[in-house]
This record gives sequence, C-alpha cells and structure tokens, in this order.
Amino acid sequence: FTADRQMKSLSSVLPFYQGFHGEKGRSKNCYGANGAYMYVKVPVGTLVKEDGKVVADLTQHGEEYVAAYGGAGGKGNRFFLSNENRAPTLFTPGEPGQERVLHLELKTTAHAGLVGFPNAGKSSLLRAISNAKPAVAAYPFTTLNPHVGIVHYQDYEQVAVADIPGLIKGAHQNKGLGMAFLRHIERCRFLLYVVDLSVSQPWIQLQDLKYELEQYKKGLSERPCVVIGNKIDLAQSRINLPLLKEQTDDRVIALSALTGDNLEELLLQLRELYDTYVKTEQSLGQSPVKW
Repeated sequence: FTADRQMKSLSSVLPFYQGFHGEKGRSKNCYGANGAYMYVKVPVGTLVKEDGKVVADLTQHGEEYVAAYGGAGGKGNRFFLSNENRAPTLFTPGEPGQERVLHLELKTTAHAGLVGFPNAGKSSLLRAISNAKPAVAAYPFTTLNPHVGIVHYQDYEQVAVADIPGLIKGAHQNKGLGMAFLRHIERCRFLLYVVDLSVSQPWIQLQDLKYELEQYKKGLSERPCVVIGNKIDLAQSRINLPLLKEQTDDRVIALSALTGDNLEELLLQLRELYDTYVKTEQSLGQSPVKW
C-alpha cells in the first residue's frame, strides 16, 4: 500500500488483489524471477488492520507498507552443480506469494475539524471559507461522510478543514453517527467548535461537545481550539453572544456563515492555529502535514 495525497477515499480499492508467483528456475544458469511488485494507492490517513490489530498507519504522503510478499523465484540448474554432477538439469519451481486478509479504515487527515451538533452550520461554514461543496439542508445528518475543504492563503499555504458528520449526545456510545464521526476527529490537529448562537443557552452545546470528545478519547477535548458562534445575523444570537463568552475561557468568534459576516476573523485565527501547529511539529523534529 502506498499513501497518496491525491486519493481522497477508499472507494477505488478493490476487495481482492492477486499478486504474482515466483517464476521457475531455468537452465543456462538462470534463476527464476521473483514475483513482480504491485502497488495499491490509498489515501493519507489509512489504517491497515489484521485480526483487529493495527499493523500500519499511513499518515504521510509516499509512506508504504508491504501488505504481502510476492513469491520467490525458483533455483536454476547452477544451484545443483557439484563435483559429482557437472551438468545438472534440475531446477525448482517458483514459490507462491503470501496470502493475508486485511481491513482498511480511513481516518480523515485534516488540520482542523469542525465539531458541532446537527444544523449548527458546519457545512455552510465550510462552503463559505473553502472550495468544498458539502450538502446543506435543514434536517439532521445532512452530512453523512466527512468533507475536507482547503483554505488557500496568499503565501500559498493551504489549511485543510474537515466538516465531520454531526454528533448527538451519547455519540461516544455509538449513538447517532457515533464512531463514524468520532474516529475522524483523532487526526485533526486543532478543533473549531461550531455552536448555534440562536438557541437557548448555546454554551450547553459547547459543554456537551467537549464531554463527548473526552469520553471517546481522553485529552481530545483539550486540543487547541476556537469556538465559533454561528448565526450572529439573528437577533437572539446577539443577546446570547456575551453570555457565551462569560461561560468559556476559549476564544469565541461570532460570525454568520449565511451572510459572510466576520469570516475574516475566523480565517486569521485559523492561520494562527496552523502556524502554531507547524512550529510545534518542526521543534519536535517532525514533518507537519501539508496539503
């Protein structure tokens, strides 16, 4: 398997692949050829599992994992040369390749993850700041699969933002979209909590979101983040905004994905989070994920 940033899903991966057996040995000092290489391209962020255990985690472009070894070539007649047999005619057949049953799982690799309950406006926000076109509608679970949008900056840096399917209370117990949502958050370097400012007590949404993340994986809710108060164009939202800021120590950005109000502040904060992530990775001698 080869991780390729051009691959965005596992839909092109076939359920069965057959490699090549080793060729038989030959006369005239010829050994049999080994089984030829076969490469299967998978998206960056692919987990390879065998019997439920992770055997490979392909998180970097170009990273490879040998899923199965091809057959070794057979021995030619020269292998059987001896003082007693000066003109051997023996050879061995090529060996069969290795057989394995593997399970592939994709965890979205994005810099930022949009975290919010259904209809908080995540898909609309992603459409407003990037080139992604996720579905937008006024009913729960419009987004059934993660969408990744790329935010372009003038210095050619690109920040990947994932619109993860909305979760509900009890998601860590696999309610709603459950694990289908939560496993993708693990790969995000920082989080953008999206809350609907127009609802009663929007800070309760924020508390519930962090609780679900923490119950799924300890420390997940403590990643660098910013809180996005969406739908500031509504009257009730303007009343709730100062109350939300009183209830959290995180930075709050009030905006409207529908009208585009204050998107500039979000883009600046997003870049600040990204630059901090890059500097941290480089200081640890690691390569930051690039899109």
